[in-house]
Amino acid sequence: MKELLISIVNGLVENKDAVSVDVDEPNEEGVVVYHLHVAPDDMGRVIGKQGRIAKAIRTVMRAGAGRIDQKIMVEID
Repeated sequence: MKELLISIVNGLVENKDAVSVDVDEPNEEGVVVYHLHVAPDDMGRVIGKQGRIAKAIRTVMRAGAGRIDQKIMVEID
């Protein structure tokens, strides 16, 4: 899942070296949190107008996680 998130975001940003993902352990509800870090200049590209791109990234990630019976959440930092 981490690789999927990185590959999606690498297609959006200019500074690919600044993309990193931290993965938390599952919490008490079984939700794994992925913390996405990008360069400050690329933050707007990842979030998009009115958060549309961020919402689309979260939707794709949840769909992928559902295929392997995981619950995930994506935080953009």
